[in-house]
Amino acid sequence: MKLQHYFSFLYPVVAASQSSAVCRCLYGQPCWPDQSSFTALSANVSQPLLQPVPPASACYPPSSPSGNCTNVIASFYNGSWRSDQPGALQNINFETFTFKNGTIDGCYLNTTLGFPCDQGSVPPVGVDARVVGDVRAAVKFAVKYNLRLVVKNTGHDYLGRSTARGGFLIWTHHLKDITFDASFVPEGAPSTNETYNAVTLGAGVQWNEAYVAAHQQGRFVIGGLSAGGSVGAAGGWVMGGGHSAFSSRHGLGVDNVIQFTIVDSAGDHLTANAHKNPDLFWALRGGGGGTYGVVTSATYRTYPEFPLTVPVVKANFSSPAVAQQVVTQYVKLHPELAAAGWGGYSSLSNDNLEFFYTAPNISTTEANATLLSFLEFTRNATGEALFFTTLSFDSFYSAYDSLFANATAQVGYSVEIASRLLSTDLTISNPETVAETMLAVDGGVAMNFVAGGAVAKADPESTGLNPAWRKTLGEVYVTVGWPAGSPNSVVNLAVESLKNNTEIIDRLSVGSASYLNEGSLHEKDFKKTYFGAHYKRLKSIKTKYDPHGLFVVAEGVGSEDWDASLNCRL
Repeated sequence: MKLQHYFSFLYPVVAASQSSAVCRCLYGQPCWPDQSSFTALSANVSQPLLQPVPPASACYPPSSPSGNCTNVIASFYNGSWRSDQPGALQNINFETFTFKNGTIDGCYLNTTLGFPCDQGSVPPVGVDARVVGDVRAAVKFAVKYNLRLVVKNTGHDYLGRSTARGGFLIWTHHLKDITFDASFVPEGAPSTNETYNAVTLGAGVQWNEAYVAAHQQGRFVIGGLSAGGSVGAAGGWVMGGGHSAFSSRHGLGVDNVIQFTIVDSAGDHLTANAHKNPDLFWALRGGGGGTYGVVTSATYRTYPEFPLTVPVVKANFSSPAVAQQVVTQYVKLHPELAAAGWGGYSSLSNDNLEFFYTAPNISTTEANATLLSFLEFTRNATGEALFFTTLSFDSFYSAYDSLFANATAQVGYSVEIASRLLSTDLTISNPETVAETMLAVDGGVAMNFVAGGAVAKADPESTGLNPAWRKTLGEVYVTVGWPAGSPNSVVNLAVESLKNNTEIIDRLSVGSASYLNEGSLHEKDFKKTYFGAHYKRLKSIKTKYDPHGLFVVAEGVGSEDWDASLNCRL
């Protein structure tokens, strides 16, 4: 097997002497495992070791690109393609590395920018996990050599937790098993009377694959909705909470998962459910991905398929005053809609409002009647026609296949995001303030209407999820981006804008709470914002199951014990 890549260049690691036990061993340091060590690892796993490279590397050198460059150019902004590349992330800012002096180490698709193609933050070596034994061998190897371990499936992560410069990768993308069981009994359950109609998804399964399989069984499983369906279904999505357009009807991902299997830092393969390792099960439901071990599967309850109505609205505003009037009425809709099981997504600004909502088991006539007064108010306020249509589908899958399966995601760019959970109490008591606050953000906000209803009814202590989720109707978020290759001055301006807008939407929140999977790297108190009152218990459980401190990610439980690079203990 070819191992030259592992030693073909040295990262310019300033603190090369930081290879003592208090710091992780990184690629390019003297402590990095030698060729014989990797050869031994290769003999213990089912696939050749990975040599991940940035996705644009096929286009370098520009004078003589490889034949794959054409495919890279055609696929660079495709989320499904990116998820299939071990060295690719969905947001390219996390593929690069910027030194303190502003020098960028990365590999950009635009070869005319004048940057060389370097490894950036993409781990140079990893294991392509196809079976649980591969994960166990990789974890033990990382512990033995004190490596910076990274766990990745698809690379959907706004906190950059799926990569680390100089690290060692476990790629779970090919753990694709999907198993349905109409009478699933959790392992260790005292009685077979506890049964679920369930599906077990391997850690590499993506939502598009899960939805196709569920539809073939006539079932529905709570999951994420994204263009192309490339988000992973059994990893960070559920461990961060897992919101869905159908959460007000059936709860969040953490409310629907019945069992996990996971490899801990000792290399042991554990089952976590209500009966076996219940503390770990509690923590995995909301305590964040990449923190407690490498999840190898998740088992979810399933539901019968249902017909679905999808109202779509777009209104333009002639002035900020009109925007305030209409958005106030829009905000007022949500408590009633959540109680009826509606959900969906919207964006709004002083220029316009757009929303795309889902109404399960509700006819077109009923959906139109529910929105009638709002639509009439909006027409009168704007003085012009608005776009309104109601789509009808015989099943969730029909809607998904029509609207999402072949859509194109906005990936392959440099993007950061920040969010706040929208207080139910504030929405009910003062919708005018909610509208005013959202409209105060320059450029507007987006809202995921993904809570209330069943989410609010769940016991806040039943999972490790931030309890604030049980007091919210959804999530309001803001984003910033910058062109590839931008200097620090441009990036810093974008980040400052993000921070300022975060302070504005913070007024909407329950205790500054945010959705971990759509959160910012710049929170003042990540423990409070992402985990709330559950942080202390989550930290205790992490210490129990990860005494090595092997699993460390940005803004994750226990990350405060490490320096900014997450490579050295404080």
